[in-house]
Amino acid sequence: MPDYGHDLSFGAFIVPSSAAPQQVVRLAQASEAAGLDLVTFQDHPYQPRFLEAWTLLCYVAAATSRVHLSLNVANLPMRPPGVLARAAASLDLLSGGRVAMALGAGAFADAAVAMGAPRREPGEAVDALAEAITVLRTLWDTGDRSAVRIEGDHYRLVGAKRGPAPAHRIPVWLGALKPRMLRLVGQVADGWLPSLSYLGVDALARSNAVIDEAAIAAGREPGLVTRLLNVGLDDADPRFLADLALEHGTSVFILASDDEATLTAYGQETAPAVRELVTAGRH
Repeated sequence: MPDYGHDLSFGAFIVPSSAAPQQVVRLAQASEAAGLDLVTFQDHPYQPRFLEAWTLLCYVAAATSRVHLSLNVANLPMRPPGVLARAAASLDLLSGGRVAMALGAGAFADAAVAMGAPRREPGEAVDALAEAITVLRTLWDTGDRSAVRIEGDHYRLVGAKRGPAPAHRIPVWLGALKPRMLRLVGQVADGWLPSLSYLGVDALARSNAVIDEAAIAAGREPGLVTRLLNVGLDDADPRFLADLALEHGTSVFILASDDEATLTAYGQETAPAVRELVTAGRH
């Protein structure tokens, strides 16, 4: 049984396009009231039907007090990492340390390019993502007083100032499915955030093994990598989620929903039931 050393957490993945703007905020507030630990939003800036995700995240941070917040996942080609680092640190300070940084290499390339993003081949996108993580963490590291100089193939910083320092160490999670991205997760990331609908249960063990091997090769403990998972309503059975936690070490389950009653039940009924089953299984 994999044991990545993390307590169970539960979150919401709210689709901004499926409800009126204020209803999206109410869904986040209902998720917090239901005891969920995390609220996330998808990030597709080229989609005019969606609320702009970082603006929404900031608004929700002001309308909540406890729940942690993240994009799911940030669209890196459309968000320069230097600016993203400052935005995340600023929101983390304003929210009292409630921000997580989930990143993706980018999807829907044609739509992103139409909005001004660079077009990258898959290998280039992974390289850019690795460089972006370095940019984020370097700008957050205000303990070093030197100017930032990063000479990457995709991102160059030539004397940038560090800061602001976030309120807490912002975890960096990566949305990853393919081997090269999975290896990057193991080498440098704080967490792995796939969607079960794309990954499939059968691939969980294989993917975890790739991450673990890459972590060990990089001199890291595999337990440093939190295993998160986006799940759908059909997956939200307590026994099924408990089995994923016990068999694969998944410790954060994020339910995709735009229904308040569903999210409330997930926080008040499903989450406690899963915790009870996992506790029993571990003993």
